[in-house]
Amino acid sequence: MEFRKEPGRIFATDETGKLLAEVTFPEQEGVAVINHTFVDGSLRGQGIAGQLLRAVADTLRRDGRKARPTCSYAIHWFETHPEERDLLG
Repeated sequence: MEFRKEPGRIFATDETGKLLAEVTFPEQEGVAVINHTFVDGSLRGQGIAGQLLRAVADTLRRDGRKARPTCSYAIHWFETHPEERDLLG
């Protein structure tokens, strides 16, 4: 699956434009707030949400930005990836 990036959003759609997966992380007070993670039911259990969070972490690290996860999946992801906790701000 190929992800597309927009400011504050990483996502994937199918060939018809249907949203298949998405994570949003708008900036608030200089910190990227990871507030929404979605994976279509047809793709669940394939590690897509983890790939989305990895893409966010890589983007934030490259840009020198910090994250504040507020959605339950993002909170869990950072708990299980201690090597990425330096991104929390």
